Amino acid sequence: MASSKLFSTYKLGSIELKNRMVMAPMTRSRAIGNIPDDLIAEYYAQRSDAGLIITEGTSPSP
Repeated sequence: MASSKLFSTYKLGSIELKNRMVMAPMTRSRAIGNIPDDLIAEYYAQRSDAGLIITEGTSPSP
């Protein structure tokens, strides 16, 4: 399975992804005060093996 296309690089516009795995966004609403913090950075760092991560949104403040 290691030779599967899933694990091969992929060119997305000018960005080269290390594999074809994509982590979809999840609305977890953990950005207290609408400011991402170290906990959010750690969460995405733990999942950084995905070729592409689409991060969650944070609520805009007025």
